[in-house]
Formats: sequence, structure tokens, C-alpha cells
Amino acid sequence: MNMNTADVLSLESLLVQREGNIASDMDGEKVMLNVKNGKYYNLGEVGGEIWTALASPVTAGRVVEIIRETFEVPEEIARQDVFAFLQSLLDEDLAGIVSKP
Repeated sequence: MNMNTADVLSLESLLVQREGNIASDMDGEKVMLNVKNGKYYNLGEVGGEIWTALASPVTAGRVVEIIRETFEVPEEIARQDVFAFLQSLLDEDLAGIVSKP
């Protein structure tokens, strides 16, 4: 795993999906194939919502809001879940942090 200290997540972090992933819905859960590494990922229901939110550049804070509203969970829970999932996406190079100009 390549850990880059510049990839520290904050609510202001601007993230976006990396290209080369094919996602589809299976029984209400989103599954994804990474074309580069040939791996399948089951994103689940919450992960699927997060993945959809990353279709265009979005802040981590906005993703937390989306999850909080969609699943009606407290902000603290939403933040923990979103940050853990976003970190996994970054670790697997499925999403990236957009550089600020």
C-alpha cells in the first residue's frame, strides 16, 4: 500500500472517482470492477451512495452530509463511516484527492 502523507483526509478534502472502474447495482448493493487490477469490490449500500457522490469532485464534508441525510444517522457516525470508506478508496487507488489550484 502506498501511503502518501499528502492524502490526509479532512472535511475540506476534495475527492473524485478514479477512471477505470465499472460499477453496477446488484440486489440493492453496488458492486464494482477495477479494470486495472481486475478486482471486484462490494461497496454495499452506504459505500454505493458514497461512490455515487464521488462521480464529480465533492468535499468529504458534503459526502458526510449526504450519508447523514440518506440514512438518518448522527453526524459523528456518518463521519466515521464516510472517512473509513474514503480512506479505503484512497488506499486502493479507486478515488483520489483533487489538488487545489
